Amino acid sequence: MNYIGIDVGGTSIKGGFVSESGEILHRFGFPIEKGLPQEEYINRLADLINEEIVKNDYRKSDFAGVGIGCPGSIDSELGVCDYSNNLQWYGLPVVSIIEKRTGMPCRITNDANAAMAGEAKFGVGKNYRNLVLLTLGTGVGGGVYIDNHLYGGNKGKGAELGHTIIAMDGEPCSCGLKGCLEAYASVSALIRQTKKAMEKDKNSLMWDYVAYDIDRVDGKTAFECAKQNDKTALEVVDQYEDYLTIGLVNFSNIFRPEAIILGGGLSNQREYLTDALAEKLKAAQYGYRHTPKVELFVSELGNDAGILGAAALFID
Repeated sequence: MNYIGIDVGGTSIKGGFVSESGEILHRFGFPIEKGLPQEEYINRLADLINEEIVKNDYRKSDFAGVGIGCPGSIDSELGVCDYSNNLQWYGLPVVSIIEKRTGMPCRITNDANAAMAGEAKFGVGKNYRNLVLLTLGTGVGGGVYIDNHLYGGNKGKGAELGHTIIAMDGEPCSCGLKGCLEAYASVSALIRQTKKAMEKDKNSLMWDYVAYDIDRVDGKTAFECAKQNDKTALEVVDQYEDYLTIGLVNFSNIFRPEAIILGGGLSNQREYLTDALAEKLKAAQYGYRHTPKVELFVSELGNDAGILGAAALFID
């Protein structure tokens, strides 16, 4: 049996036909054009699925169903995207539209949950029963895997790990609250922290790295200059890792997973990020001398985690 996995992003919708072993047999997708009625995106997706099945000599009976990972607040029980800030979708009945237009079963979950399912079924987490995943991108997404099952919480709205509070009355978050982990450990937060440090140190190597244009600062700026032993960059990275460690310690103490997986753009720093975090995590978590070690990995599936994880919604 094969599966169809759909990864809804802020700028495009990507899909794939996925085998039971996690091989993406065929890819398809389209860019998101701003300003269309929200149902039009899902209608177009359904039509594209129908077209790709026929064009590639498949039958609908070859697929168990269509799994979808979508950013935002997702009611996985009703199959509705209640709210997606980046997409400006509200109360969009994704599952019913797909099922009506394709005649195939459909399931939906938050995009970070989908990435978690992908890593658990096909990626670095496949040999573990209990996992936590954090996606470090524009925001901070979260996914939790407990005893070989994806944890959804009430109506699939649980595991919003990026919106756990790590600082009372702290930095404002895009969600409207203050002190969220996302406000400190996202790429957006790191860029803000980097710019602030650069403004204080006009001699930092980071200025040269961005050709003296502060608007070119990105999530790599501090890390790449820290690797060249720039003092201010090292301080930015160390502080960022301290913020992220608070979240990791909390999730370690709450769930005691066998491993925590880091995804998103910052995970491309790989061992430069995880080695330092592992030491900070070990020293800070409750009872670390007497409790099982929590491993720390970066995503193995990269940009394919969303497609594979969405497909995995149909794999028990």
